Amino acid sequence: MTKDDLVVVTGAGGFIGGHLVKVLQRQGHRKIRAVDVKPLDEWYQKHPGVENQVGDLALLEPCRAAAKGARTIYNLAADMGGMGFIETHKAECMLSVLINTHMLLAAREAGTERFFYSSSACVYNGDKQTDANVTALKESDAYPALPEDGYGWEKLFSERMARHFREDYGIATRVARYHNVYGPHGTYDGGREKAPAAICRKVIAAKLSGKHDIQIWGDGEQTRSFMYIDDCTEGTIRLTGSDIIEPLNIGSDELVSINRLVDIVEKIAGVKLKRAYKLDAPKGVRGRNSDNTLIKQRMGWAPSTRLEDGMEKTYRWIHDEMTAGKASVVNMSPGHAIAAQ
Repeated sequence: MTKDDLVVVTGAGGFIGGHLVKVLQRQGHRKIRAVDVKPLDEWYQKHPGVENQVGDLALLEPCRAAAKGARTIYNLAADMGGMGFIETHKAECMLSVLINTHMLLAAREAGTERFFYSSSACVYNGDKQTDANVTALKESDAYPALPEDGYGWEKLFSERMARHFREDYGIATRVARYHNVYGPHGTYDGGREKAPAAICRKVIAAKLSGKHDIQIWGDGEQTRSFMYIDDCTEGTIRLTGSDIIEPLNIGSDELVSINRLVDIVEKIAGVKLKRAYKLDAPKGVRGRNSDNTLIKQRMGWAPSTRLEDGMEKTYRWIHDEMTAGKASVVNMSPGHAIAAQ
């Protein structure tokens, strides 16, 4: 692939997609097509010199328009959010299977050579995630299958579809299982945000309002690993250009509890909050962490941004957004809940 070959990024108006377009530009790619269902004025990031398309990729014709002439496609488009969203919108999450189905069909018609699919750690067997002191999840732990209901099943099914398009039609499909990506230029309010952004928002709101309290879904002892966006985009590009055909974890292996994550943000903000725990709220699996053995073996690389460093950058961006008047009065309430995926 050369820098003049067309690269397509779907879901480019979203968090990861917007960052990926930026990185591809920095690497010298001169032909980038960015596609998203949202109107252009709602995209998280827009970059000059990029061909922007608005289209519903759950439908075949917009997928054909997106894939036309593409040598490589990064398919990041999906209807998703944090645990509060995916536990209450299972059917909507499942319908994302139409996006990957139609994008693969369109890629085959267009003669696309490489196709990246963004899967999720939600594909992993839930029986292996019942303890906060979880054993890190290796790629083989997806089977026997018991993924997150709705969202996780859709991701696992689409992984298999990508595999069979590679086997039957020769498209070099690559699949990453992302583990909780966070960073600036992402969702931090509105109900689809994930724990790192939600915690930043609530700590900032508490500090600005003087009401030093925060509500946490669950008991706060559930554990996760969180990957900074720069590691996500680097791993994605590395994997797409590699010869690795099996799904691969792209995630940090730095395991923390939600309570510890709140500690980190409080330290950044210079504030201590009174915590209230909503035990009956959606909270996901008890523990989830990325086993990075395979990615280190196959790529000689793994995500390495320390959580404290990534969270400080994320906090500063959200703080600037909120103090610039871009957060609604409703979402400034420090008691609003936070949950982990």
